[in-house]
Amino acid sequence: SRGTGIAYPPPFRLLNWSLTLLPSRALSRPVQVCPGWTISTSPCNDSSADGGNPLNFVSHSRGSLHSRIRDVVRLAAPFFDDFKLRPMPTTPDMIQLEWQQRDSDYPFRANQLSDGTLRFICLATALLQPSPPPTVLFDEPELGLHPYALTLLGDLFKQFYVGLHDHIPKQVIIATQSAQLLSEFAPDDVIVVERANGESTFRWLNATDLSEWLAEYTLGELWQKNVFGGRPREDGNPEPVPSGGDRRS
Repeated sequence: SRGTGIAYPPPFRLLNWSLTLLPSRALSRPVQVCPGWTISTSPCNDSSADGGNPLNFVSHSRGSLHSRIRDVVRLAAPFFDDFKLRPMPTTPDMIQLEWQQRDSDYPFRANQLSDGTLRFICLATALLQPSPPPTVLFDEPELGLHPYALTLLGDLFKQFYVGLHDHIPKQVIIATQSAQLLSEFAPDDVIVVERANGESTFRWLNATDLSEWLAEYTLGELWQKNVFGGRPREDGNPEPVPSGGDRRS
C-alpha cells in the first residue's frame, strides 16, 4: 500500500508461493490429523498441506491469539461463543470444526453457520495468523459478508499491513467490487484498474484531487458516482481518473 509510507523492495520473482482457497463449505467436512496434530485438507505427505487450511491455525492457537480470533468472530456473529475442535469419536485421526453459541453447551457443526460467517472465520484467521507471508492477495473478500463484517474486515486489513501484532509491516493486495469495503481505505491506498485497447491500466488515486469530494462523500460513494472511473464502458476507453501516475501492462 502506497499510503502507509512503507518502502518495498523492487519487483522480484516469486520463487515460493502457496494458494489458499476459501470455499466456506469446505470447513463443514472433516479434515485429517497428520503426525504432530497438524491439521490439513491434503494428504499427510503433502509438504504444502499445512498452509491451506484455516483450521490449522485455529486449532493451534492458544492464549492471546486464540482469544483474538474468537473475539473478532464474536463481533461479526454475537451469538458465537467459541470454537470446539476435537477428534471425531468414530474416526480419531479426523477432526471436524464445531462451535458453541452463547449460553449453550450444545456443539454445532460448521454447516450450521451461514456461508458469510464461515468465510469471515477464514478471513479473520488468515489475517491473524502468527507467521504471515510478507505479501498476501485477496480476491473479492467481501462476498457473502454482512455490511458490519465488512467494516471489521477493513480494520483487520489495516492492522495486518501495518504489522500491529508482530511489528512487521506487510503488503496486502485486495481486488474488490464492494463500495463499502473501498470506503474503509484512504484514496492513497487505492489503485483503479481499467481495461482499454487490450491493455489493463493501473492508476493510483490522489487524495488531494478528491479532497473536496471526500468532504461530502465516502470513497465508495464516489466510485458509484463514477467520479474516478473503475466502471465498465462500452467503448473500452477508461474514464479520466485523478491520479498520481499511470502504468500499463
